[in-house]
Amino acid sequence: MNTSTSSSTLDSRDLALLAALTFFWGINWPIMKYGVLEFPPLTFRFISMVGGLFCLGLVAHWQGASLKVPRQYAGDVFRLALPNMVVWHIFAISGVALLTSGRAGILGYTMPVFALLASWWLERRRPGGLQFLGVGLALTATLLLISSEFSKMAGAPLGVIFMLLAAAGWGLGTVMLRQAVLPVATITLTFWMLLIATIVMGVGAVALEQAQWRWPHTGEWWSIAFNSAVVFGFCHTIWFMLARKLSPVASALSVMLIPVIGVFSGAWALNEALYWQDFAAIALVCASMAVLLIKKSA
Repeated sequence: MNTSTSSSTLDSRDLALLAALTFFWGINWPIMKYGVLEFPPLTFRFISMVGGLFCLGLVAHWQGASLKVPRQYAGDVFRLALPNMVVWHIFAISGVALLTSGRAGILGYTMPVFALLASWWLERRRPGGLQFLGVGLALTATLLLISSEFSKMAGAPLGVIFMLLAAAGWGLGTVMLRQAVLPVATITLTFWMLLIATIVMGVGAVALEQAQWRWPHTGEWWSIAFNSAVVFGFCHTIWFMLARKLSPVASALSVMLIPVIGVFSGAWALNEALYWQDFAAIALVCASMAVLLIKKSA
């Protein structure tokens, strides 16, 4: 199966899956934050990924999908895994450990801007005025958050950098995924990319967090279970399906409500304070995404 399909629109089933993806990925920002409040973040992600591989394997078996990848495409899978899984997950979980869950989510979802920049770079598309406006709005939102975090705790600027690196990796990976041609099912591609990321995350956990290891408490296990079954087993498969079906910017725009859900669910679940910068950043990121959609829908 080709990673690019002939359709560029979503049917009613796709829209229902997208709604579920948006909700579950949105509430996962405070769930992740809770999981790493006292537990080492790379180890948390590694355990979640191991559980996610098990869930993906069960789903593939239920669907009757083969997990085999032709040997000549192994290098392509590895290259796709680096930005889509390895870079995103390492920097995202490190960033959310240093920031409030809502702000981490907002920064992570500047991804459409990086997807557009990657599209200019890889596809040699000349940018227009609307694209520059969209980039400017998103960068303004980022600067608002950075200005607030620099005035708070010393670790927060590093958290901002981590989340921007995660967003850049995800944006680049989305463009690469759209361009790739691989004769494998989406769940097969997701499984192998996750396996590669799991190995890297495990090495990082051993190298950097071994002294912090302990048995997770009950609440942390619930957070790990949610990430394993819902985020990796469901959300990632649906996301990569959308990324293979839509253009990079359109697929990014399709999940633009996730950071909004992340901000307000974090405020409700973790009592995270909301500031005017958060509301302004949400508005600017949404405006940026809307601007970038104008050319496609015009």
